[in-house]
Amino acid sequence: MDSRTADDGAAIRRRRACPSCGRRFTTQETVILMVGKRSGATEPFTRDKIVNGVRRACQGRPVTEDQLAILAQQVEDEMRSRGCAEVSSHEVGLAILRPLQELDEVAYMRFAAVYRGSSHSLTSRKRLWRCVRHVTVPDTSRRVTGTVIDSRPGTLLALAQTG
Repeated sequence: MDSRTADDGAAIRRRRACPSCGRRFTTQETVILMVGKRSGATEPFTRDKIVNGVRRACQGRPVTEDQLAILAQQVEDEMRSRGCAEVSSHEVGLAILRPLQELDEVAYMRFAAVYRGSSHSLTSRKRLWRCVRHVTVPDTSRRVTGTVIDSRPGTLLALAQTG
């Protein structure tokens, strides 16, 4: 009878009628996006997995739960826009990087270092140095200079003793 898109195009709502009794009812059809793992197993795409993974990279950063939810929605939208029923977990990880970089550069570097093992590449090191700030931490007996990614407690990455 009638068809409309729902959930920003991720589903189709159809108004139907039963051919035997004539009662009208609505169905909602969705395409389940599957993610292929490296092990060969497949599982349904879930935004929660993206949020949980990115949340770890954003730990101690000024990123809200709403921003994480929006990022996960952006990744899902990108995956669905490809028109494939199955995407690889690698493709999902790469799709996370662009919106995460726009959200928080430090969280991006953390995620990329773990996800891509990119801490050794020249591009990553250049990007890291753009984020790095040098601080001097006073001590009662000596001064210590360190390089930090984030000045919040517990996020000191490396210290080099001087003086």
